[in-house]
Amino acid sequence: MAITDWANQITEITLFVEDLLKSKAFYQETFKLTTLYEDENCVVFDFGNTSINLLKQSNASELIEPAPVGRGGDGARFQFTIQVPDVDRVCDELEVRGVELLNGPITRPWGRRTACFADPDGHLWEIAQVL
Repeated sequence: MAITDWANQITEITLFVEDLLKSKAFYQETFKLTTLYEDENCVVFDFGNTSINLLKQSNASELIEPAPVGRGGDGARFQFTIQVPDVDRVCDELEVRGVELLNGPITRPWGRRTACFADPDGHLWEIAQVL
């Protein structure tokens, strides 16, 4: 049985964060997301068909033991991509919201225009426009 036989969408992504209040503010201000749930250890946002769960890094080990919790600042291991109709317009809006781009907008040789930014814990986000 293939995984797609019983699971055809990602419903929640949990990000381990060092400063929950700082990360919460970033996601609220950057993406204008609705809060689905919140307590002293986490904040869950509605991101369309997926929820983004910001969990205090100090609480992460109970979810993933015996795997170790990685330390912030060790370098990027993944990137989230959001498809948008106009990367330049979104970059302008991100700038207004105080988000600093790591790169872009860049027209890529594979037919996309992209830009990248990071949240306070270094989780990378790319906005991409199909050309």
